[in-house]
Formats: sequence, structure tokens, C-alpha cells
Amino acid sequence: MRFRLPGHRDDAPAPAGDSAAQGAGTPAPDAPRTGGAATPDTGGAGPRPALTGEGGSHDPRTADHTATVAPAPTWQRGERFRTATRALAIGSAQLLLISAGVVVVGWVLGKLWVVLLPVILGLLFATVLWPPTRFLRRHGWPAALAAAIVLLVFLGLIGGLIAVIAPQVADQVTELADQAADGLEQVQQWLQGPPFNVDEEQIGQVVDQAIDSVQANASNIASYAATGASAVGNGLLNLVLALLLAFFFIKDGPRWVPWLAAQTGPRAAPHVAALSQKTWTTLSEFIKQQALVGFVDALFIGIGLWILDVPLVVPLAVLTFFGAFIPIIGAFVAGAFAVLVALVDEGFTVALIVFGIVLLVQQIEGNVLQPIIQGRGFNLHAAVVILAVTAGSSLAGIIGAFLSVPVAALMAVVYRYARDVFDGRHPEVAGDGTHTQVAGDDTGAVLTRGPAPETSRG
Repeated sequence: MRFRLPGHRDDAPAPAGDSAAQGAGTPAPDAPRTGGAATPDTGGAGPRPALTGEGGSHDPRTADHTATVAPAPTWQRGERFRTATRALAIGSAQLLLISAGVVVVGWVLGKLWVVLLPVILGLLFATVLWPPTRFLRRHGWPAALAAAIVLLVFLGLIGGLIAVIAPQVADQVTELADQAADGLEQVQQWLQGPPFNVDEEQIGQVVDQAIDSVQANASNIASYAATGASAVGNGLLNLVLALLLAFFFIKDGPRWVPWLAAQTGPRAAPHVAALSQKTWTTLSEFIKQQALVGFVDALFIGIGLWILDVPLVVPLAVLTFFGAFIPIIGAFVAGAFAVLVALVDEGFTVALIVFGIVLLVQQIEGNVLQPIIQGRGFNLHAAVVILAVTAGSSLAGIIGAFLSVPVAALMAVVYRYARDVFDGRHPEVAGDGTHTQVAGDDTGAVLTRGPAPETSRG
């Protein structure tokens, strides 16, 4: 098979070995090249020659193929393909290395989670306790005394809230227990009537089967109870450690950024200080917004319970407020308690109404209010917030869902800061043209604000 190259002259002398082919299959010099059809102009380079050979327009043999309309390959195609393949291989290797690094970092963090969890919770407590501590320190209070007073007042408020709630629960728990027994009898009578028509013997059999099932799984239930008790004990221990760490954070926290900036260098110190300030602000916004969401939940659910004359309005509202800080499970438990109390005290109809109120408020809070508030405060899209909560709950359960939004916000802060640096901007420079600098001597270092070099040269 042979194709003529573009530009080949038909009247050129053929090689000696091709004389037979020239006489048998090559058209005459004055023969039309395209079977009589006009050949389009090629920009002054003469008419485009037709392809010949197997499948060509002048192939005298019966061809199995026709001439392709795709352009002929150039010598650069292979070289460009090798270049693209090399770039793809390098990019794939870099991606694999980064993925391996992320996996290693995640594994290390998982091993250190027992230590990291109290630290993270202590930082979140410190975001709440730092504003009053800073107020006292600005008015001449010693750092340790200001931190201790604020922490004690915080614990006193929590204890006072428990002291207000506990008597209400204790006063009504007996009455609620009696009403619960009455409610079970009403359910039994309801099942015995139409449309179910379940007799008392069948109900007794169901109860006996439930008791037998509990007895048969007593060991598993005991194991679950022990696991739950261990989890509660670990939670209390982490809470105590978090409060102790929060005391040291609000007492010595202002020394952290100067110390960290002093370990880096004059060029990196402004970036360390600016990024630390941005991350701290992000954590503070997270606590404020969660408190706002919890307050909205507690307010509207509490108003609904009060209108329906459901008992334990204040304890249920407080439980709803604190449940907002534990996504998914917290809202579910708080809502379940409200519905259960309404069922026991007011009956099925009121319980159904309370269930509708709780479901409506939580759906609005979870799907509308919380993503919008957190998205605006963190400059994250609502879809990113929802995906972060989903990923966090899948990876680390309740704690992961609780920490997923601030972690996503911190990642966004770091990403935007690095992006601005790569684009030649100066995110460490404030609006007044100053940035943070490290000053001091061998005795210690402090942070000061001074004109940025780029601003002073401008």
C-alpha cells in the first residue's frame, strides 16, 4: 500500500523498480486528480493533491477502506504526547505523596486524640472566658487572679443553673412517674379497642417476650452499660482537664503568639501573628454562633411548651440550648425528652403537637438557620457547612460533627491566607499599613506594631 505525499508531482520520474506500477496504476500527468471535481484553493500553493494508494481516489483496485478526513499527524504530536505524559506522571506522583502525608498526619492525630481533645475543648472554653478576663486585666487585675475569678464565676453560673433546674425536676418526677403508669394503662386500653382489638393475653405475651429478651441479652446489656459508664467517666475527665487548660490559656495565652513568632524569624513572624489572630477569631465566632443557634432553639421550643402547658419548661429549654452544641444527637435527645414529658403529662394529642414543633424548629435550625449563620460568619457556603458536618460525623461521630465546622473554617482561613501570599498580596498587613513585629532581647520577646516594609517603601 502506498500513499502519495502532498506536493508530490505526478510527472516526476518514478524509480526504476516502480516502472510497472507507474504504467499500470499511475494516472497520466494531465489526468484530473479528483475525478473531475474542482480542488479547493490552498492559499496560493497550488491545488491540494488527492490521496492515492489503497482507498485513494485513483486506486484502481477494489479498496477496503476510504481516505480519512482526519488531519495527517505531525512530527510534534509524539513529542507533545510524551511531554503531557511526563507532566501527568509527575502530577500523579505528587498527588500520591500528598495523600500519603495526609494519611500519616491523620494516623498520628488519631493516636494523639486522647491528648488533643482536652486541648481543643480548653481552647473553646477559653474563647468564652477570654473577653471578661481581658476586661479585668485591662483594669489592673493580675493575670492569675483575673483568670481564676472568671473561671469560678463560670462554674458558679453552671452550678446555679443546675441548682435552679434540679428542684423542679425533683418536685415533678414523682407526679410524672404516676402519670407515666396511667399513660401505659391508657395505651393498653387503646390497643384492646378497635381497630386493633388486641386482648389482654396477647399483650401479656408481648410483655413476657420483652422480659425474656432482656434477660437473654443481660450480658450484652451489661457490657453496653459498662461501656457507657466508661464513656461518661472519660467525658468527665476530659471536661475537668479542659477547664484546667482553659485556666492556663486565659492566664498565659497572650504569651503564646509572641513565643511562637519568636521561634520563627523576622520575616515569618508577621505571618505567624496574623494567622494566629485569624484562627482565634474563627474559633470565637464558632462559639458565638452555636450559642445563638441554641438560644433560638430553646426560645421557640420553650414558648411552644409553655403555651401547651407542658411541665418542666425551663429544664427542657436549657437542655435544648446545650444540646445545640452537640449536633444531631443533642437535638434528638432534647426533642425526645420534650415529647416524652408532653405524652406523659398531657396525652397523645399534645405530644404529637410538641413533636411537630420540635421537628419544625430543628429542621429550620439545621437546614436553614445554622448553615446561613455559620456560612456568613465563617465565609463558607451553606453546602460546604452541611458537607463538613456530614464528613465529621462519619469520621468521628458526635465529636467530629461538633468540631467539623470550625475545622473547615480554619482550613479555609489557612487556604485563603496562603492564596493571598502566593498572589503577591500582603495579608499580614493591616488596613493602616502596619504589621506585627517581634521586639525584645535575650530576656524575652513581645509583639509590637510597626510600618510594613512594602508600605514604607511605597
